[in-house]
Amino acid sequence: MQVTDARKMTPAQMAALLKKKAFDEATLSPRVQEGVNAMFGAPLTAAQVVEKIVNEVRHGGDAKLLYYTNLLDKANLTADQLRVTEKEFDEARTLVDPKVIDAICRAIKNVKKFHVEQMPKSWLTERAHGSMLGQKLTPVDSVGLYVPGGTAAYPSSVIMNACPAIVAGVPHIVMAAPPGRDGKLNPYVLITAEKLGITEIYKMGGAQAIAAMAFGTETVPKVNKITGPGNIFVTLAKKAVYGHVDIDMLAGPSEILIVADETAKPEYLAADLLSQAEHDPLACAILLTDSPEVATATAAELEVQLKQLSREEIARTSLEGQGKIILAKDLEQVVAMANISAPEHLEIMTRSPFEMLPKLRNAGALFLGAYSPEPLGDYYAGPNHILPTGGTAKFYSVLNVETFMKKTSIIAYTQAALSEAAEDIIMMAEAEGLGAHANAIRKRIGK
Repeated sequence: MQVTDARKMTPAQMAALLKKKAFDEATLSPRVQEGVNAMFGAPLTAAQVVEKIVNEVRHGGDAKLLYYTNLLDKANLTADQLRVTEKEFDEARTLVDPKVIDAICRAIKNVKKFHVEQMPKSWLTERAHGSMLGQKLTPVDSVGLYVPGGTAAYPSSVIMNACPAIVAGVPHIVMAAPPGRDGKLNPYVLITAEKLGITEIYKMGGAQAIAAMAFGTETVPKVNKITGPGNIFVTLAKKAVYGHVDIDMLAGPSEILIVADETAKPEYLAADLLSQAEHDPLACAILLTDSPEVATATAAELEVQLKQLSREEIARTSLEGQGKIILAKDLEQVVAMANISAPEHLEIMTRSPFEMLPKLRNAGALFLGAYSPEPLGDYYAGPNHILPTGGTAKFYSVLNVETFMKKTSIIAYTQAALSEAAEDIIMMAEAEGLGAHANAIRKRIGK
């Protein structure tokens, strides 16, 4: 990777350098685009593919869900094979390493504990004249958890999706994950779900899975909310169904931005950049530093470590398309650029990382210090790894317990309390021309 010198850039130029394409503007890789063209008989964009699939599954139910599942995943499933059976759970238990499952169970414990600590509470307070105001929190009735697959399996995403929903008390939780060509799900994904108490699992992925959970089919139940990360097709499908159901966020291709000074170790920086680049050809990995030496050494180290990766092709495509090493004039410019970028994962590899914390406003998750690499958050520490991407950390939050809850206001006035407020309410209602509003107050206070 080449180093981009941003030391003399204006704020507008920095914003242009860090600008991310909207999901519906993203360019598919040549391999994926070729596959899309062959399957649909036309050079469709990702947004056009998603629109077609979502509409067809919405109106065609199981038949269209199976059509696209078998077309895209080559799974050759029938309707009675969509839901994971007890026999498949039994088989999965024989295929997993008990030591890996023990590690997964420890991760579940950490993640659950963190989300229990962030659990909000309903409340009621007494106001003047015996009136009561408050807020009631209620879990949503049903959620669909999307767990990505395809080029890799993600039991960690099962943990991160499910733990806050379970802690929130959601009564009906279903899960979807794309099947392999053998029509089965990864055994670690299945056993992780089982450890969490989730047994209603459907073998479906991509836009067709999102549409099935949003609108329901003969086999798949309609849910009230869909959460979980995915590729560009999943993200665009969530965007398309929003309003028919709620979604957590538009969590698309993964991204990392690392802030580093002269004390950072290039081998750590390269390893962490690649930990995101290997996810997806559209993943974004950026290093921001005020040290020319660190920038140059990291570029060289990236090439060394790339050649050692089993997913070298994916990581290299990611770095060539979206990766950047940016040289800033000082840490003040680094902070400004980090806030403009609003990355999903923001690592701080500086001499005094906590000193920068108050200045950083926009990020999905912050990782402070050389021994807090992003994979620690992906798997184990406790905070959720389902995070806003594409700059949406400027207004979206990390997946959390409140994602799965609704807030309902509570108002309980006494006659005396209403009488005291009546004149103000009547005047405001009449100023808006809403006489019936004013009359609803007058009837109660004798005016």
